[in-house]
Amino acid sequence: MAVTLQVMYPVTKGSTFDDAYYANTHMAMVSEYMGAHISDTVVTKGIAGGAGTPPAFHAVATILFADQAAMDAAMAVSGPALADIPNFTNASPQMLIGQTYS
Repeated sequence: MAVTLQVMYPVTKGSTFDDAYYANTHMAMVSEYMGAHISDTVVTKGIAGGAGTPPAFHAVATILFADQAAMDAAMAVSGPALADIPNFTNASPQMLIGQTYS
């Protein structure tokens, strides 16, 4: 069964997020180090939390893996990408690991 890792960067008082760095540098780093194990990646930039409501998250990255073994292999080599987080945000990322179904 496919497994997803969602990394969510919450908007909090005083939080910052460099969209350009995230898109152009950090996600390239994720691909470089973890890409061999990733089936697909989608990043959603927060623009609203509903009509007239600000977004709760700066961004949410959804990374799809074929199975748990692929995710485990990707996480084993994720150190440089994890160490890069302070270069684009001061928010504390939240993670959700899940199984996908349709």
